Amino acid sequence: MRRQLAPLVVGRAITEAWGHPSPKFASAPAAVGARIDDVGRRGKYLLLGLDDDRELIVHLGMTGQLRLRPGALDPHVRAWWALDDGEVLELRDVRRFGRVGVVATGDHGSLPTLAAQGPEPWDPSLDDGGLWRRLRPSRARIKTQLLSQRPLAGVGNIYADEALWLAQIHPARRSVTRAEAARLLTELRAVLEQGIANGGTTLRDYRTPDGEPGRNQLDLQCYGRAGEPCARCGTELRRLVVDARGTTVCPTCQPRR
Repeated sequence: MRRQLAPLVVGRAITEAWGHPSPKFASAPAAVGARIDDVGRRGKYLLLGLDDDRELIVHLGMTGQLRLRPGALDPHVRAWWALDDGEVLELRDVRRFGRVGVVATGDHGSLPTLAAQGPEPWDPSLDDGGLWRRLRPSRARIKTQLLSQRPLAGVGNIYADEALWLAQIHPARRSVTRAEAARLLTELRAVLEQGIANGGTTLRDYRTPDGEPGRNQLDLQCYGRAGEPCARCGTELRRLVVDARGTTVCPTCQPRR
């Protein structure tokens, strides 16, 4: 999303804006009058750098789409920003799990989930046992830790299932060895890189800024494939719930010790 959005909006001034009156979206008009200087990312947050030392922050939640207006107004649009080239950037969010913020650059205190995130998955501090040390203090289930964004940033439900399957770690385990954590980090980086290269995963709502679906759903090996044979061993994949999150697992390749 960041890579696709940047060439469409960088250098554009925001001339008008609207936000749904919900506190999650109401701050959208605060960006009016600023120019978008860059588009960054932290975990699953988009950080649009403005020319007045502020950031326009957008989180898509589960059903959010950030796109250039395709035409008719949509009742599920929660915020929009008119740009000086005549385009309109809009946040469509059916379930309203996303949010918007306009803050001083780097001041993320009003967005505690963003402020508390761990390092990015490619951060060198995670190498040589770094991820293991970040997972080790908690007794929460491994998948739950990953989704909390605290050991490292940016891992969602789909990519957690895929990486845990590749690393042959049961998602409900509460600890991993140092070697397992190293393997998990390698697979997390691999599935995220694949997802980025494929333009994201579209199962229902997700779209790129130009309205196109991603392609990564075509390459998923575990997530959402319960009832199908495991691509590695042939055992039927199973669906279970780990701390209220739907999860797909291979009972043979990912034994629960």
